[in-house]
Amino acid sequence: MPVSSHDTPNALHARIRDNLEYARARMAAAAARAGRGADGVRLVAVTKAAGLAVVEALVALGVTDLGENRVEAAAGKIAAMGARPGPAPCWHMVGHVQRRKAGAVAARFDVVDALDRLKLAESLQRRCEEQDRTIRALLEVNVSGESAKYGFAPETLAREMRALASFDRITVEGLLTMAPKGADVDTLRRIFRGLRELGAEHGLRELSMGMSDDFEIAIEEGATQVRIGRALFA
Repeated sequence: MPVSSHDTPNALHARIRDNLEYARARMAAAAARAGRGADGVRLVAVTKAAGLAVVEALVALGVTDLGENRVEAAAGKIAAMGARPGPAPCWHMVGHVQRRKAGAVAARFDVVDALDRLKLAESLQRRCEEQDRTIRALLEVNVSGESAKYGFAPETLAREMRALASFDRITVEGLLTMAPKGADVDTLRRIFRGLRELGAEHGLRELSMGMSDDFEIAIEEGATQVRIGRALFA
């Protein structure tokens, strides 16, 4: 059920509720097919194309994790939700982070979902020291090997993780990957399985993989987090 900017507040809430319930049902079914519990998979609602009213509806409906990919666009939403009574949502930076924006990311976000290079880690460490903050992170791994994608190479991940261990303001919690757009099911499974194997090899529990088009396959292959935007709003 598509969300419209012309919806009344009640209609907007109802549409978001219906879409969210459907997405959660699909997540639970995928987890059950893999012999897992639905509570083992976290939904990160990607709100980069949504306004504050949608964010408020999602939080009211129990969504605790929100993803944005642009610092400037997210700043107002983060400030508004932080000023409201009750727990603030956990904000994930889900996009590629430029080093010059590391300070703003460190100040506003709880998690960097796509820490993809050591130079960025150096910038985040320095900015967190200046602000006396810590930040959680997932390491983006280019499992597919696409030249256009960001991320650490699987074969160098062990070396990069040893270097990252010196950054005491960054807590590495897991791994993230993105599958090629329009990939067939066998390719998706191979890529998602590859990230699961890397996570097990390096003792990292959190696996963020799967978006609106492929999150069910990702859950079947071991995802603990899925990033869903369009399926909630379109």
